Amino acid sequence: MIPSTVREIHDAYDSGKLTPVELTKQYFGRIDASKHNAFITLCKDRALAQAEAMTAELKNKHGGKVPRREKSLFGIPMGIKDVQVIDGVRTTAGSKMLDNYIPPYTATSVQKLENAGVITMGKLNMDEFAMGSSNENSAYGPVLHPTHPDRVPGGSSGGSGTAVAADLVFAATGTDTGGSIRLPASFCGIVGMKPTYGRISRYGLIAFASSLDQIGPMAKTVEDAALICQVMAGVDELDETSAEAPVEDWQKVVRDTAAAPSAEGLRVGVPKEYFIDGIEPEVKNAIEASINKLKAQGAAIVPISLPHTKYAVSTYYVIAVSEASSNLSRMDGVRFGVRPPAALEAKTPADFYKKVRANFGLEVKRRIILGTFALSSGYYDAYYRRAAQVRRLMREDFEKAFQQCDVIVSPVAPMTAFKLGERSKNPLQMYLVDIFTIPASMAGLPAMSVPIAKDAGGLSIGMHLIASRFKESTLFKAAALVEGGVK
Repeated sequence: MIPSTVREIHDAYDSGKLTPVELTKQYFGRIDASKHNAFITLCKDRALAQAEAMTAELKNKHGGKVPRREKSLFGIPMGIKDVQVIDGVRTTAGSKMLDNYIPPYTATSVQKLENAGVITMGKLNMDEFAMGSSNENSAYGPVLHPTHPDRVPGGSSGGSGTAVAADLVFAATGTDTGGSIRLPASFCGIVGMKPTYGRISRYGLIAFASSLDQIGPMAKTVEDAALICQVMAGVDELDETSAEAPVEDWQKVVRDTAAAPSAEGLRVGVPKEYFIDGIEPEVKNAIEASINKLKAQGAAIVPISLPHTKYAVSTYYVIAVSEASSNLSRMDGVRFGVRPPAALEAKTPADFYKKVRANFGLEVKRRIILGTFALSSGYYDAYYRRAAQVRRLMREDFEKAFQQCDVIVSPVAPMTAFKLGERSKNPLQMYLVDIFTIPASMAGLPAMSVPIAKDAGGLSIGMHLIASRFKESTLFKAAALVEGGVK
């Protein structure tokens, strides 16, 4: 049986009951037998070489033991979302446009994980260029839900959510632009965390919307998510948007909270705008039950208002598609992008670009067209500039709210995992899935999903928690209390 926490894995290593090679082979066995389509590219040679080196280290050092503090993620098999580059490893961003792209460098976030002892199992499936809420937009086929194969796992980090929940990897990275870590975490029944914008370096992340994208952990427990986030966090001279804010010992925060669970002094904000008509009754009831558990632990429940929430989805889809249009302009078959034979026979530059960009999927094309329109002459002020102004008002809403509370709670989504194909033909209906996760992204706030219940059909329900900028310690404490209340 595969251990379920980092501490359990390290205990198994220290006792000699398990080695990194044995654990890695167990996971690859599960991956090979899986029909979830969670991976695009496997790194078997790389992973086994890493595992063999660590197994040899276990045998040769300290009488057969390696102190865990030297490498906090020693021998932990993880999957990497296929939008973070790794030197020499095919990286596609879920798109045929990058079908044969082999990066010459490694993302800072991945390098930090490997430096801490992570075994890199492979690159996880995702919505193309992280554009989607269901993982049905991947050029390599949809990822299936870990327990209900007729349902979506959420997106865009659907491969990460399914891989962790189905025990294909111990943990994974995800990226979150408007909810793409938190939504699949909720649908798949795991923990998913988006840190404060700038907390984790974006160097080596293939961009969707540069002012919104963030890398974060997806794991089975709050403690393991805290540890993985702690390893990846920190200022990076290669990313000028990375923040110099000190990285605290978030794993200790979670352990201390679990050892002495008390919500005394914690002010929990409940925004009226997040409890609207259209939320499935079982989702609403589960969230309210968790709020009552926090109250029973001593938390003060504070009604708050975030009045500009009603503009969140429309504002987000102006800013995000505009930045996507700009970022994806480099996918031209010259700087980046596959050059199909038809493009090489083109007679004009316009025809060349047309044939190259036919490799984009429908959703990506839709967003490029919308973004190009929003940024075009005569429309920039009416759309992008005005959206940026509303974004500022949304940030101010949160700043005022956090004068009254320490953490904000809500549903992650109005519903549990929906059926494959159910929303894919109606883009507007799909975009509304992210209605509760988008505001925190627009404000650059740390937020996470913690599993709290299942509906009558056995589908997972996650609770959404949001904290103030760089208050990850508060977020992890609240998440640990919610997690403990479920047990």
